[in-house]
Amino acid sequence: MTLEPEIDDLWHRYDDGLTPSDLTDDDRATLDAFLDALESGEIRAAEKTGDSVTSWEANEWVKRGVLLNFGLRETERREYGGVGYYDVLPLRETESLEAGGARNTPDGTVLRRGAHLGDDAIMMSPSFVNIGASVGAGTLVDSCDTVGSCAQLGEGVKLGANTLIGGVLEPVEDAPVIVEDGVSLGAGCRVTSGFRVGANSVVGENTLLTPRIPVYDLVEEEVVYGHLPEDRRAFARFVESSVSEHDLFEGGAYKPAVVATHIEEETLEATRREDALRE
Repeated sequence: MTLEPEIDDLWHRYDDGLTPSDLTDDDRATLDAFLDALESGEIRAAEKTGDSVTSWEANEWVKRGVLLNFGLRETERREYGGVGYYDVLPLRETESLEAGGARNTPDGTVLRRGAHLGDDAIMMSPSFVNIGASVGAGTLVDSCDTVGSCAQLGEGVKLGANTLIGGVLEPVEDAPVIVEDGVSLGAGCRVTSGFRVGANSVVGENTLLTPRIPVYDLVEEEVVYGHLPEDRRAFARFVESSVSEHDLFEGGAYKPAVVATHIEEETLEATRREDALRE
């Protein structure tokens, strides 16, 4: 990708004290071209390097480019749809979505500049997709959903209403939240801190997925952290805490955990019915 050396050069100059007032027209063109490449899906903030969901790695130069688009721009008054706001970045123009069949309902679907929305994807209002995030083809971002900076959502993903997909910009070495193809997240789920959800998994509503919470994988009979293997049905449970014996906790103290097991056929049937509603 020809943009990589240009972004690297800007990054080194920024590290040496480059400011927005020092930018040349060519520098500004590089920053804009970088955002265009993110929006088209030509570049991504992370990539899968192997077969496992644990093999995702951050594209450090891409994350640097995202950071440069904050550090080398100034906050200014902007306007979109007749609404004024103050930010370092404009919102993304959406005319290009028509050719790919993507849909975004009015009055509250917000795509920040540098966000990718794949063909036939759907955004319901209100919802927000931040810079560097990639939303795959056919994915549903439901009402009151947030897709954080640099998060990577695969194809055919379903985000239930009021779901939060966390973002990450720094450090540049950290991989963002990953939700692979065919995943269904129930309403109210939270996926944060670079957690990775394996393909075709179904996660129950109000489940918190974060590297600090153990996943009890009953399929492989092991406890894992930081990821949910593919083809799992997962749901929140509470397990006994190490402070359970304390006198202040009558009846015991508990901490959150996630239980993962085989996907049952009726669970798959429910997700297929949801697919049919969007055809």
